[in-house]
Amino acid sequence: MTIKIAVLASTNATDMQGIIDAINKKDIDAKIVCLISNKADCGAIKRAKNNGIDAVFIDPKGIEREDYDKKIADEIDKRNVDLLLLIGYMRLLSPWFINHYKNKIINIHPSLLPAFAGEIDKNIYEEVLKRGCKVTGCTLHFVDEGADTGPIIIQKCVKIDENDTAETLKSKVQEKEVEALIEGIKLFQKGKLKVKKGIVKIE
Repeated sequence: MTIKIAVLASTNATDMQGIIDAINKKDIDAKIVCLISNKADCGAIKRAKNNGIDAVFIDPKGIEREDYDKKIADEIDKRNVDLLLLIGYMRLLSPWFINHYKNKIINIHPSLLPAFAGEIDKNIYEEVLKRGCKVTGCTLHFVDEGADTGPIIIQKCVKIDENDTAETLKSKVQEKEVEALIEGIKLFQKGKLKVKKGIVKIE
C-alpha cells in the first residue's frame, strides 16, 4: 500500500529530490502529499511546486511553538499522512507535536550522532574538518523532545579526504542521506522499525 509522506523543511530540501526520483522510478511505493515550511521563499517550496507537490507556508511570526505545530498538524491530518520527514527543518518541535505523532517523525542529520548534535548544515562540515575527523556521515533517527537525541534508525559513513572542503563533504554526505532516507521509508512502510527502551530494532 502506498505510504503517504509529509516533508517539513526550512532550506532547499535537496534530499527530497532523491525521494521524488525514487518514487518516480517505482523504487519506493510512496507519495509526498505535502511540503510544509516556515520560510516563504525557501528552495523547498519551489522544489515542491516544480514536482506537483502541495507546498504550504505557515508563518511562525507571533505564534507560540505548540500553537504553530497545531497548525502544521491540521495540514498533516487532513491528508491522512503516515510518515513525517524532517529535511533541513530548522525548528524544534513541541512535546505536543512529538507525542501526537509518536515514532512517526523521522529526521535526517548530517553527522554520525551523537557527534555534532545540534549543529546545522554547513557549520557541521566545517567543524568536522576543523577537528580532523577521518570519517563522518549521516544519521536517520526518530524525533524525540531533544535536539538530535532520538532513537537512531540508520547511519551511513563517508571517508574524509585530505582535499575535502565543507562543500565537497556536504555533497558526499547528501548522497548517503538520500540512501538512508529511502531505506528508512521502506523499513517504516513494512512495519520493521520497533523502538524498545529508546533503541530502534529492525525486525
